[in-house]
Amino acid sequence: MRRRAVLLGLLFCTGAAFAADDALSPAANAAFLAANAKKPGTIIRPSGLQYRVTRAGTGKRPGGSDVVRVAYAMRLINGAVVDSTTPVLPASLLISTVSLAGLAEALPLMHEGDRWQLVIPANLAFGPKGALNGAVGPDQVLVMEVTLISTAPPQPGQAMTPSPFSLWGNGRESGATFTLRN
Repeated sequence: MRRRAVLLGLLFCTGAAFAADDALSPAANAAFLAANAKKPGTIIRPSGLQYRVTRAGTGKRPGGSDVVRVAYAMRLINGAVVDSTTPVLPASLLISTVSLAGLAEALPLMHEGDRWQLVIPANLAFGPKGALNGAVGPDQVLVMEVTLISTAPPQPGQAMTPSPFSLWGNGRESGATFTLRN
């Protein structure tokens, strides 16, 4: 009896893993992009980046070399959160060094106070390599809720908050652990 229960448990877990894989398949990602493009208020950029303004701010727009403070939640299309910040502990990003192309494209279009939902195709996200130590698999569409808190020109010697967009790297530094000290 116990052996049967263990076997059923293993089968259930394996089935759940296959279901999770199906939810993130290339076909599921393509269907998600197509369905999102039809939602009211969705704007599609020539690059394929999709966004919707969920709260309009009235502040200034950042320049391409500005430092922005943002709060964000990054999810896969199945809703799994793979990274996030909070308004209390936002990320400070130098726009010109953001390696997530979809986010780098969106930030200069936003105003301070804006909250946008970005739907970032895989080629503007982490591409075929995936990222975040496997939390984002290869060729995954990302959904990001981004709030632009503030923007300012960079100050000489200004330290940036670590960001998943540059911390993990793409080459030999991939997966490395960094210690930042003041």
